[in-house]
Amino acid sequence: MNIGFIGLGKLGLDCAEVFAEKHTVRGYDIQPRSSATVQVCSIEETVNESDWIFIAVPTPHQSGYDGSAPSSHMPPRDFDHAAVLDAISMINQYADNSKRVVLISTVLPGTTRRHFVELLDSEHQFVYNPYLIAMGSVKWDMVNPEMVMIGARDGDETAVAGELVDLYRTVMQNDPRYVVGTWEECEAIKIFYNTFISAKVGLANMIQDFAMRIGHINVDVVTDALAQSTMRIMGPKYMTAGMGDAGACHPRDNIALRWLAQEYDLGYDIFDTIMRAREIQARNLAYFLIDIAEQHDLTGPIVIHGKAYKPDVPYCIGSYSTLVGHYIWENGIQVRYLDPMADDSTDVVASLDQAAVILMAHNRHVTYGYTGHAASDVFYCAIPPGSVLVDPWRALPGMESYKIVHYGNTRSISS
Repeated sequence: MNIGFIGLGKLGLDCAEVFAEKHTVRGYDIQPRSSATVQVCSIEETVNESDWIFIAVPTPHQSGYDGSAPSSHMPPRDFDHAAVLDAISMINQYADNSKRVVLISTVLPGTTRRHFVELLDSEHQFVYNPYLIAMGSVKWDMVNPEMVMIGARDGDETAVAGELVDLYRTVMQNDPRYVVGTWEECEAIKIFYNTFISAKVGLANMIQDFAMRIGHINVDVVTDALAQSTMRIMGPKYMTAGMGDAGACHPRDNIALRWLAQEYDLGYDIFDTIMRAREIQARNLAYFLIDIAEQHDLTGPIVIHGKAYKPDVPYCIGSYSTLVGHYIWENGIQVRYLDPMADDSTDVVASLDQAAVILMAHNRHVTYGYTGHAASDVFYCAIPPGSVLVDPWRALPGMESYKIVHYGNTRSISS
């Protein structure tokens, strides 16, 4: 197949390279890009020489709405669709024959039919096909998805949706289920999938909060029992209490759903509750770190081991670490971050010269263990003796030079 990608950014390039293992792929981006397998070229060539055109551009929120700082008090807003509209305009301008246009960017239910399809020239076929992928494991996630969502005008499984299923079968490594529905149904599946995860993480961390307040509770005993209760309530993924839901998708999707609930006058806003709980859980963790520093007379900055929203990626958008840091700073305590990859250098240090309270925010095994390729967890620098390491994942073993605090386990709060 001849496949084109408009958007070769954080997610688009990896997705294009997956297709390029089996097909001819051309791609265009407004920023300079390079690839060993994707032919990076002009928008005109990308459109003209491709039968399938995948739109993989951002649908961001306004600044301040990414979840890396408190946002539940701010007015709800929809996503910004400008980049998608630009891509559609370029397809109209340069296409010399009928194209199959596939949008993979996340949008709210109702957006495709209301804002996009009417702008695309009628000879083209439009598919809404959002991905379940995450930074740091994009290529693995793309070819091992839990499901593939394909939205068409009337939810017809036999027309362009069926052709897209056949295309995906050439690259998939697992045997995913294919869910074909209307544009609106697949928009809803994607964004409610994300908010279910946010709610699930919030619930697990609520149990962690109760463990810290009540005592004699190891949160892992509780969450493990619930995670194995697959008959009625859930599966095990996202059932390890620890840091809150983060990244460029989940927090902002809940913020956008707040706007949708208001737009359609539902009369309630459960998404505001999810985001507010996320912020209070971060505040509780921040206050715990401050209390630990006072108990051990560690008067320097509190250190957060990991500023990016997950290990091994540079992006701080939607970072739970910076949300925790916000509440520490709000209480007049300095914060420093240890992260060799963070793209935001503010308050990031490469080493420590004195003992400190250190929040172990990153855990590769929890984040990437499901792929089977998780690297070993290592300290980002030498840790000064006498430091107190607060581990919200309860994974660090006892160490002679440091005090380890397993946040969420009040059977034995430290080791």
